[in-house]
Amino acid sequence: MRNYIALIHKEAKSDYGVSFPDFPGLVTAGATLDDARAMAEEALAFHIEGLLADDEAIPDPSDLEKIIADDSNREAASMLVPIET
Repeated sequence: MRNYIALIHKEAKSDYGVSFPDFPGLVTAGATLDDARAMAEEALAFHIEGLLADDEAIPDPSDLEKIIADDSNREAASMLVPIET
């Protein structure tokens, strides 16, 4: 099992957005934090399933320190999303 870092973004009058630094372009959202967490798990599993089907490499999870060192990620909250690969 691997744990990938997801970043949660929230702006006024918007849903909770979730992005994955290890998978550029993979985003999802939820009306509540619980919804956002569930959508993050589903989106990541589906994305990795597609990569495997296309015989593409699955990146190793990044270290949290590396991700938060990027100034653009400092405003977001982080969570781990477990995935079996």
